[in-house]
Amino acid sequence: MVYFGALLGVIGLLTLLFRDGDVVGLPAVAVGAGLLVIGAGVGALGAVRRRVVRRRKIARGEPVPVGNVIDRAKALPRLLRDVRRGTYADLPKSRTFLWLLALVYLVSPVDILPDLLPIIGVTDDAGVVVWLLTSVSTAAGLYLRREREQLPHEQPQGRRANPSADG
Repeated sequence: MVYFGALLGVIGLLTLLFRDGDVVGLPAVAVGAGLLVIGAGVGALGAVRRRVVRRRKIARGEPVPVGNVIDRAKALPRLLRDVRRGTYADLPKSRTFLWLLALVYLVSPVDILPDLLPIIGVTDDAGVVVWLLTSVSTAAGLYLRREREQLPHEQPQGRRANPSADG
């Protein structure tokens, strides 16, 4: 929801800046301002929802994704490589197929809602983009969590691994 809110806000801002004529019979300023307000509201609700869901998962003991956007982007090639090799079974192969299908849909000229329709024509693409970003980010975050849990815990410097060796 956060990504979708941001996307609506960007569309509203672009409508305010670059659209001169009416949009579906409404003034461009009204449509742009409305999309900005709706985008901010949806983004804020998404942020609150994300926190609530994260707290619930932690309380239940479920794994939650870790890492920021850059860490997750850097982990994505490793994730895809491990999925292809079969060494990471937590991500179903059907999910990578759906990601590929979403990318093909986004670059193809065929749309469910034609892009010629103002604002409405972009929503199907926006929905696919939001799902794709959310799905890839979550999977990469869970992969990072597994990587971090598998790292050997380092001993603090100055301490010996075998304390009984003191003589």
